[in-house]
Amino acid sequence: MAQEKHHHSLFHHKNHEEEKPVVEEVTYSETAYGYDGAGKYSETTDTVGYGGGYVGGHKPNDDFEKYEKEKKEHKHKEHLGEMGAAAAGAYALYEKHESKKDPEHKNRHKIEEEIGAAVAVGAGGYTFHEHHEKKEAKEEEEMAEGKKHHHIF
Repeated sequence: MAQEKHHHSLFHHKNHEEEKPVVEEVTYSETAYGYDGAGKYSETTDTVGYGGGYVGGHKPNDDFEKYEKEKKEHKHKEHLGEMGAAAAGAYALYEKHESKKDPEHKNRHKIEEEIGAAVAVGAGGYTFHEHHEKKEAKEEEEMAEGKKHHHIF
């Protein structure tokens, strides 16, 4: 028997749960024109709508999904900031090493070391910012769910 192959990859993970498709609402209308019994012109429109919504009668909580997506975005950006800070820090250390190794171009390597250090600090600040944005999104999600918050101050 042939078995299904499951590819394991680091990227492009998909949620394997069945996604319920959205059914569009279908609207039919019928307009009748004519004269009423008193000899006046009249117009009547009958509108009937069918469907609209999600298969299975389940409409997801839009606020919950919005906050989940926002948390996920901030988490992703936080990780990118961490990688940027690590890369810039590594570059600064490399340039420091190069300034000792290459005395002819010592000043150039010192300047590039300082640039790398400044970029690392900036990326660290960005990471810190995204971490707090992620926390705020989590708190908003909890408030949307109705969980109580007890603040000391």
